[in-house]
Parts: sequence; structure tokens; C-alpha cells
Amino acid sequence: MSNIPETGRTQRVQIRLIVIQVLVFSLLLTLGGRLWYLQIRNGDEYTAEAAGNGVQQVVQPAVRGSILDARGVPLADNETRLVVSASRTELLKMKDDGVGVLTRLADVLDMKAQDVRDKVRLCDSKTPQPCWNGSPYQPIPVTDEATTQQALQIRERAEDFPGITAEPTAVRRYAAPGKAKTAQVLGYLSPVTDEEIQKAQDGPSPYLRSDQVGRSGLERTYDKELRGKAGVTRYEVDNLGRVMGEAENDPAVPGSNLVTSLDARVQAVAEYELAAAMKKVRGETDKITGRPYEADSGAVVVMESRTGRIVSMASQPDYDPNDWVGGISGKQYAKLTSKKSNYPLLNRGIQGQAPAGSIFKVVSASAAVRGGHPFDGRYNCSSSYSLGSQTFANFESQGHGPITLGDALKYSCNTVFYRLGHEEWAKDGGIKPKKDAKNWFYTTARDFGLGDETGIDLPNEVKGRIPDRQWKQDFWKANKDAWCKEGKKGGTYVQQIAYESCLEGNQLKAYDSINYAIGQGDVLVTPIQMATAYAAISNGGTLYAPTVGKAVISPDGKSVQEIKPKSTGKLPVNAQTIKDLDKGLRSVVEPGGTAAWRFGGWPQDKIPMRAKTGTAQVYGKQTTSWFATYTDDYTIVMTISQGGTGSGASGPAVRKIYDALYGLDAEGNQDVKKALLPKPQKALPKVQPDGSIHAPKIKPYNPVPTQPEGQEADPENLVPQPPGQPGLTGSPAMTGRRP
Repeated sequence: MSNIPETGRTQRVQIRLIVIQVLVFSLLLTLGGRLWYLQIRNGDEYTAEAAGNGVQQVVQPAVRGSILDARGVPLADNETRLVVSASRTELLKMKDDGVGVLTRLADVLDMKAQDVRDKVRLCDSKTPQPCWNGSPYQPIPVTDEATTQQALQIRERAEDFPGITAEPTAVRRYAAPGKAKTAQVLGYLSPVTDEEIQKAQDGPSPYLRSDQVGRSGLERTYDKELRGKAGVTRYEVDNLGRVMGEAENDPAVPGSNLVTSLDARVQAVAEYELAAAMKKVRGETDKITGRPYEADSGAVVVMESRTGRIVSMASQPDYDPNDWVGGISGKQYAKLTSKKSNYPLLNRGIQGQAPAGSIFKVVSASAAVRGGHPFDGRYNCSSSYSLGSQTFANFESQGHGPITLGDALKYSCNTVFYRLGHEEWAKDGGIKPKKDAKNWFYTTARDFGLGDETGIDLPNEVKGRIPDRQWKQDFWKANKDAWCKEGKKGGTYVQQIAYESCLEGNQLKAYDSINYAIGQGDVLVTPIQMATAYAAISNGGTLYAPTVGKAVISPDGKSVQEIKPKSTGKLPVNAQTIKDLDKGLRSVVEPGGTAAWRFGGWPQDKIPMRAKTGTAQVYGKQTTSWFATYTDDYTIVMTISQGGTGSGASGPAVRKIYDALYGLDAEGNQDVKKALLPKPQKALPKVQPDGSIHAPKIKPYNPVPTQPEGQEADPENLVPQPPGQPGLTGSPAMTGRRP
């Protein structure tokens, strides 16, 4: 029996219990504090990390839909390539920001290390191309032309290339069938930006970071339909990143296919003939300046006269849209955006502006009729027209005596339209317009669709310019201060003009209307506007919004959404005047007309041809060539900047396009088997049961001379005259040059 008192043992037990209690409470307090730290103080951070560790998603980009011509020939589709990409976020985790990895990668890809680094740097206002304009969190393509051997090296030596992937990927391809680039019409793609992702977040079709989006042309207009929907697979993972199972799978939905009204064969002909015409005219001499024509740019539009559908649209200079695939190089980007290359990204069919010259006379003739002047009345085609001390000369100073408006179109008589424009200006009140002034020459142009967008389904169309009284007032307000400042400096010619403009620049002067009546002065038009106007004359008076897209077809081919032509209005003249215009334009290609020498042997009885030539002055440059034509089926308008006369520069190319369309030889004999498109194609290409579209083969275009060259003088050749200053407010009027 223990000799320890009972009270002693009790005290020791109590002490032990107290110690245990303190330890327990300490542990509970520590645990509570840790729980508070995890759940309260850093709760949001750990919740986000847990969610990130719990579910990972893999994005599978959707295959972009194809862009097809009217017969189903691919103009833009996709092909599988080995794409090497770099993860910028992984590279930035490295001590050297991934420089070593990128240097090793450059060696494998046979590229310069600096070029590879430039590819993965982010674009900003100070960073030149090349750079990455997309999201910094998505893989950045370094090349889409990797070989199988290069891809194997990267994948087998994964430890040497952290953050680098080499995977087969569907890449955009611009096929150029028959060598038809169709560059400016198709457009190009580039990665989506963070700003675009944020902006589209709440929209019906939000962007993913892996998306490529259309930046111009059809790729931009129909981007939503072509892009499809990316697939997203979500995986459950543990905190070590090991896949525990598949949580959710949203399969990718391919983009729809866009069928256009373009014909790849006609597009190839148009591109070739436009480029050939420009090359040829560069070897000819401007008789006014004595130096070769520069022919620095041009455009041609081929349109269905009865629908406004675009069969072909070519622009020079052009480019290869494949340059943008996989990221554009600095050298390529500089070339495409430089003044030296004359900005090939511009679609001059809808963005090229110039005075219209004599192809504008159909508008002036219509305005004269609206002003009460009979189409078959007699108007003096004198050798010149005088306004005070200024003389406005006719073509080569030749007169034809009293003629009708139809003959004025045939001979392109300037003085008839000078006089009519001046008379209507005076009738409206001159520099002090009446309240009820009709301004027929200006309102008629707007009623023809000029001075506004045509509504074509291509982005960035320009409006051109109709310099009416309101435009004069607005232009004067915008420039008055600069004119007044310049006018105070001295007595040079330019300063005198500036001073005159400062005082009276808001007034529509007599010489403004005289120049305007022949499509000169401050008027600006685009090829698509003139094609739309001439097509309306051809079809009896209906103006259409031009369209390139013809139908959107779902990937499985079961859904077809046709894009139907839309009328935007009627020409502002009656049916008889349209018939009179048609007759006058037909006489232009008949003996005595300014375009007759370009249509020798044309089967006028079978395929009636109408045309109007134009040679427009542009201040500080050589003359611009215009050629506007139409048959019952097609309207073709071509222009060549600094290219000389209408029939001389553009005429042969337009004739050859028609010959290809209708299958005509040099004597005008037709072989329907050789005709590319003797009638506009109405049907859509046939969709196969699997959703694919059969694409017919295209034979290369082999140009054949349709008429002997150099056997007849150009009736539009210019003779040296005192230079005028068209296009400058308050300047002397144009004298002696063929508009």
C-alpha cells in the first residue's frame, strides 16, 4: 500500500488534466487559426486554385468553312500542316524568358533566332511587325511549314523544348485556282485579340482565344458563318494534374461554306488582262508630259447586269493572301503597307477613287433631260466653249456641229455638256442659288447611286464624292482657316488660289459646274459605283446592291441560306430615256464612235455591245483610263490610274474578257464550247450526300490575240494643251484634254 497521501495523488492527476486541457485547447486554437487563414483570409485564392486544379479544359479549334466560286471551286479552304507553336506563359516562367529554348528551336527550324523571337513577342503601338496580335495566353504559331523530321526532333527532345508543341493542324489555304488570287475580295485572317474577346463575351458567338478572325474581304463579312464553333473538352484532374475522368465534352462544329457568285475562270482572265494592260501601257508615252505612263494601279469589275452579282473583281497591285497564314513576316508586312508598293491591300474596285471623266456623261445626259432638254434635241458641238477669258476646248478642238445627246455620247463631245452644265447652273441662280433650285446635275448623280456606298457585301467601301453646293460649304468650313493663313503669305499661284478659296471657297462657281458636267473637277467615283450605274441602264433602270456572296451552306449540306439580290432603287429617268441612253452607248462601238476601233468584228447583231470611254485628269498625275461597257448579260468597268486614254489602255483588256466570256475569236465567231460563261449561272453547286461539293477542274487561261495591234490610231490620243488644274477649288478650268 502506497504511503502517498490520497490528496497528493489527486493534485497530480488534476495537474495532468490541466496540462492535457491546455494542449488540447492549444491544438484547437492552432487548428482554428489555420482554418481561419485558409477559409477566411486566403479563401478566394485557394478556391480559385482548387477549381483550376480540379478541372482542365482542352480547346479544339473548329475547321473554318470554305469559300467557293459559283461552280463549287475552292477559293479558300483548309489543309493539314505541321504547326510549331510556343506557349508564351511557359517561356516567361524560365529564368531567361525562354531565349535559350527559342534559340534551339530556331536551329531545328532553320530559322534566324531573332525571327523566332519576333514571332512570339506581343504587338503594341511601339512594336513593329512581325509580332503576335492575339491573346498572350494561347499558343503562338512560329511556323506552319515544319517538316516531319523537324516535328519529330521537337517531340522526341521535349526536355529541350518546354512550352513548344508540334502538331498537325488545319491551316487556311488560298488555293488560287487557275492562278486567280482573288486576294482583296477574299481577305485574310489573323488571331483574335483580348479586346475582341472581351467585347464579344456576352454576344451570341463569343470568341475563344484560339480563334482566327477575318480582317478584310469576304473573310471579314462572313466571319461568323465561316468560323464555326470550337470544341471544348473538360477533364477532372487531381492536384498533381493527373486526369481522373472526363467531365464534359462539347464537340467542335465546323464552319459553314460560303458559295460566291465569282467564277474562278473569269477571275483568272480578269486578273491576267488587267495586269497585262498595265504592263503594256507602261511602255507607251504620255503625249502631254513626254514620259512613259506609270500605270501604277487599276481595277476591273465584271457584274451580272440583271442581278448585281459580282462575277469577277480584280485589283492591282495585288498580293498573295497566303502570306498571312501562320503569321506574316516583317518583310512581307512592310511590303504590303508601304507607299513604294502602292498599298496592295486596297481593293481598288470598291476603294479606288478618281474623277470619272467621260463615262460620267450618262449621268449628265440624264440630268439634262430632267432639266427639260430633249434627248433628241440639237446641241452645238463646237470646238470650244468660252467663259469670260477662259476657254474650254473640245476633244482635239474638233467640232461636230448640232448633234443629239446620243451623238454627244458617241463622239464624247465635251462642249455639249459644258454648255448644258453651265446653263443649269445659271438657271439655279449661279453663285446665289434660288430657294427652289433643282440642281439636276448633282441630284441626278446621287440618284444614280454616286456619292454613297453601293451596299456591296465587302468591308470598307468608300463613298466617292459628288461636289454639290452642300459639299462646297462643308469643305470650305473645314479648310477656311488654313486657306486664309496660306493666302496671307505672298503672291505665288498656289497662295493666290488659297486666298481666293478663303474668300469664296463655299461658292459653287460656273467653272465648277462646267468641269463637273464631264466628270472632272472635284467629282470622285469608284469602279463598283460606275458598274452599278451602267448595269442599271442595261437592265432597264433597276439599281442593285452588288453582292459577292451567293449562299451559305451548312457543313452537312442540309441547310442552304441563299443570299438574294436586293434592289436599292430605280434610275431617275423614264423608260424612254433609258432606251435613248442605251442607243447612244451602242453607237460608241459602231463606226465613228470612240470605242469602235476596239470592237472590230464584234457580233453586234447577236450580242449587242454598249460602251463609253473616259480619260480623266487627276491633278499632279497622268490621266486615268476608264472603260465602261455592258451587254444584256454582263457589265464590265475597268480603270487604270495614270494609264492614258479609256479605249487605248483599258479597251483591249475589256474586249478580251468579253471574248473569254462568250467564246469569241478575233473575227467575232462564237464557239460556245470555248465560252467560259455565255450566260450568268443561276444554279448553286450540287451538294453531295456527305456534305461535300464537287469542284470542277479549271484549265489555265491561255490568252489569244483578238485583233491586230497598232493598225489603227487611238481616236482618244491626246494633243498637248495648256495644263489646267482640275480638282482644286478656285482653279482655272480644264482645257483641251479628253475627259
